[in-house]
Amino acid sequence: MGKKVLVVDDSSTIRQQVNLALSQAGFEVVEAEDGADGIRQLGVHPDVAMVICDVNMPRMNGLEMLAQLRGTPRVPPILMLTTEAAMDLVAKAKSLGAKGWMVKPFKPDQLVAAAKKLTAA
Repeated sequence: MGKKVLVVDDSSTIRQQVNLALSQAGFEVVEAEDGADGIRQLGVHPDVAMVICDVNMPRMNGLEMLAQLRGTPRVPPILMLTTEAAMDLVAKAKSLGAKGWMVKPFKPDQLVAAAKKLTAA
């Protein structure tokens, strides 16, 4: 199995699309439907090499998840994958530790390239 990626998005369709693209590229994918579930999944899967996270989700959004993860010892690189393109949101996410930002709809090859780059440590 390849490196493990956690996909956090409230849309099951987006999670399936991301899972398909990454699985075909050799990644192992774990899914979560919001930020709270994402944090729980990181506890269950400490070997996650990267997180792909939406911004707008119920219960706990992507920025809240970033803020909560900020104080934890080992936070994998996080790529925000969202419909949002506002520069203030991008800046806020990066200030909270996000390593990248990609706007939906995404091209599978660009997503795979970003995943390979962020997991190349």
